[in-house]
Amino acid sequence: MSKMLAQWKLLVSAAGLQRSSQCLSVVGKRSYVFGGELRPREPRDSDIHLVDLENAVASIDTIERDPRPTPRVGSVSAVLGEHIYFFSGRGGTAMAPIDEHGALWRFTPNMASWALVRPGNASAPYPPARSYHSATSDGKSTLFLHAGCPATGRLSDFWAFDTAAGAWIQRASAPDPPRGGTSIAYLDGKVYRMGGFDGKQELGGQLDVYDVAADSWSSHPFEADGVAGPGPRSVAALLALKVKGKPSLVTLFGECDPSALGHQGAGKMLGDVWLWSIEDRRWSQVVTSEDGAPAARGWFAADVLRRGDTDAVVVQGGLGETNDRLDDLWLLDFE
Repeated sequence: MSKMLAQWKLLVSAAGLQRSSQCLSVVGKRSYVFGGELRPREPRDSDIHLVDLENAVASIDTIERDPRPTPRVGSVSAVLGEHIYFFSGRGGTAMAPIDEHGALWRFTPNMASWALVRPGNASAPYPPARSYHSATSDGKSTLFLHAGCPATGRLSDFWAFDTAAGAWIQRASAPDPPRGGTSIAYLDGKVYRMGGFDGKQELGGQLDVYDVAADSWSSHPFEADGVAGPGPRSVAALLALKVKGKPSLVTLFGECDPSALGHQGAGKMLGDVWLWSIEDRRWSQVVTSEDGAPAARGWFAADVLRRGDTDAVVVQGGLGETNDRLDDLWLLDFE
């Protein structure tokens, strides 16, 4: 097993950041946190929590002047240009999937403004409302949405939203089983998927790859033993980034054994980090100092800070093994 070296740095801890099942998006050198819960099944707020990643300063923008999303947990976000897009989640007194008829919320950081983006054709098919799904973007004009939990059961569907046309297109469904808490990332014309929970167990041992041009999926099995490759997990993260100039994927943390209390409790959490080389098609475990490293967690939020030849990973909040919501934000730098 090969290893990669990296270093964790705690940037900030703040009461406003304490939450799990939230979204985090990085635009430029700032991260934007939205949604999540402090107590089980109680959405915390609908504010944007901003962290300046250069100066390690946290702040809140309540943005009272615009319509904005209702408080929600288990939503998703993806960045396109200067905008952050959000889709569905669960909320309200019943904590039901939030059905906005295929619309997405768009937050524009440099204007500190919200807008509801509705599909251009109201009668065209759109993704059902859901929570604990996953999203990514091609960085140009298309958002990708996958899986999650509707009112009952789990999904394996895969959708693309063309922001220029304002239209949803249903693409080929991902390999079964249907799942919630899975992770996807876009890189060079492909969407990669890992992990999730199928209602019985955490999933692993397979990296699924969607070819955008061909509208088809393929799968790459690997040994999910925690030695040759990452073990099964859900509510983790999968991120596409460059490490020393090479296109790579990073997966980290997550829940590997669910609580008997379901969403009311914390299961067995992971604190490991793994890097997948696109070129070599193999995993390397990322080795960091045990001193000053984040606590193991799941149900957290993460994104990539672009840094030229080698990007960094931003990790925020989540649920610890003691069932406490975490209030920290960390940066992972590769050496």
